[in-house]
Amino acid sequence: MKSEIQKPQFYGRRKGYKLRRGRQNLIDTLLPEISIPLLSRETILDPTTLFEQPVKSVWMEVGFGAGEHLLHQAKMHPDIGFLGIEPYINGVGALLSSINHEELPNIRIFNDDVRLLLNHLTENSLGRVFLLFSDPWPKKRHQRRRLLSHELLDHLNLQMQTGSELRFASDDLNYVRNVLRVIFNRTDFVWAPEGPDDWRRRPQDSVETRYAAKARQAGRPIIYLNFEKV
Repeated sequence: MKSEIQKPQFYGRRKGYKLRRGRQNLIDTLLPEISIPLLSRETILDPTTLFEQPVKSVWMEVGFGAGEHLLHQAKMHPDIGFLGIEPYINGVGALLSSINHEELPNIRIFNDDVRLLLNHLTENSLGRVFLLFSDPWPKKRHQRRRLLSHELLDHLNLQMQTGSELRFASDDLNYVRNVLRVIFNRTDFVWAPEGPDDWRRRPQDSVETRYAAKARQAGRPIIYLNFEKV
């Protein structure tokens, strides 16, 4: 019998406009096949076991939006298993459409709050983590809702491998400054840029998402921070 799962307080949307029939059909049929289930409190999951074919590493994107970046990475790295975390069902529907079209076997989806999964992954099981354009919660009274926090890093400290990379991007400079303050108060993650291009330019193996394109077109600078787990 499963232990009762205590869900943390979630902030943000879970559903927007009504899904088109094709995407709703994929949610009903494809999503159950590649979904990461909610696990009981005592269950520990080795994420490599989620994939039918052996993978040499597992990478995770938290809040993949419409999935453009996650899809790009999965196509570039067919030998890597990807965990896509996204509570917003419309974004999940968009990614499912792409997965179905591309017939990609190396993506698994968790359609819920990442905190419900982090406690259950085996230690040292993640080779890279992406956290791109998460909600900056600009109002001061809401800033404790920001995803990249000491709480999140405490989990990732256990689950990310030594030498692995945590990639963060945002067009909200206040959020960026807050993230750097958090990192500078820790010893398990470090930021060691060699020059301005390290935070001004998108990583070469990345791709511009629709959110990043909107920020660029609006003239908002985008900051890319790559942290190493030590």
